[in-house]
Amino acid sequence: MSGPPLKPQKRTWPSEYVRIEAQALLELAIKLDGPMLPAFTQAADLVLVAIAGRNRVITTGIGKSGIIARKIAATLRSTGTPAHYLHPAEAVHGDLGMLGHGDTVIALSASGETEELLRLLPLLKRMSDKLIAFCGNPSSTLAQASDVVLDTSVLSEACPNNLAPTASTTVMLALGDALALDVSRRRGWRAEDFAELHPGGRLGKRLARVGELMHTADALPKVSAATRMPEVIYEMSRKKLGMTTVVGEDGLLLGMISDGDLRRLLERDGGRALDHAAGDIMNSHPVTVEADAFASSALALMEEKKITSLIVTAPDGRTEGVLHLHDLWTLELI
Repeated sequence: MSGPPLKPQKRTWPSEYVRIEAQALLELAIKLDGPMLPAFTQAADLVLVAIAGRNRVITTGIGKSGIIARKIAATLRSTGTPAHYLHPAEAVHGDLGMLGHGDTVIALSASGETEELLRLLPLLKRMSDKLIAFCGNPSSTLAQASDVVLDTSVLSEACPNNLAPTASTTVMLALGDALALDVSRRRGWRAEDFAELHPGGRLGKRLARVGELMHTADALPKVSAATRMPEVIYEMSRKKLGMTTVVGEDGLLLGMISDGDLRRLLERDGGRALDHAAGDIMNSHPVTVEADAFASSALALMEEKKITSLIVTAPDGRTEGVLHLHDLWTLELI
């Protein structure tokens, strides 16, 4: 026996789904510029207080909201805020042990009546943890129990049946990103701090420091100003960088000699070239860089000066190392 005929649905082009979600984000931005701003600022304050007390942020939610909660925790960690995701169902079976006194909890629920989350509320209150709710229903049980409520309500989901969480989860995700980024901004989080947490990524490579790549100790070509040219050439050949530093007894940089300097010396003095000492032909004003400079900045300097090596010096002028163009190849900067 066949059922009733299916009611034909109004055709909606894919772009319309995106427009609905984009409209929800625009409405969120308007809220953040107005009525939601005080609550948002208070939520950021709670996160900052937790960090200052060496505590963490715990995100929680179930279903699609749980997936967004996981991503928000990942964004918080990525921007320097210690954060973990707690599954509400697993929490009441032992995972609540990850929650510590002083942590700040961010709970995500469109309805604010998610059963698994509501079970946690008495436990959270007993531990005196601060609770931030991302919720689409400000009169819900979750919202009423929270210290701060951030409104994630939407006019409609992008789903043609207005059922599947789409626009609402997009709003939750954007709000979580905004909170993480605002906290990092207020903490003075820098690009180099981000790089330290992403050493294996492309950004981490771009933000590598000169000190991590330079040749030091026995790999550093080094002669004194009195070193004769045969020994200078030997040092340059042995260290294979096409140059050598010239340093004083106190380690201060006096100058450098490059392959180009040797060629010009031979063209000028011919057979008498080897009679000179390093101090006679060195460039006494070489281009230098400090060890904490970004590798990308060092590369830009090499390209500007049309050179292949930079001498790395300490603020007091002591020679610390040499960075060669080849050292930057592995960073995919070239």
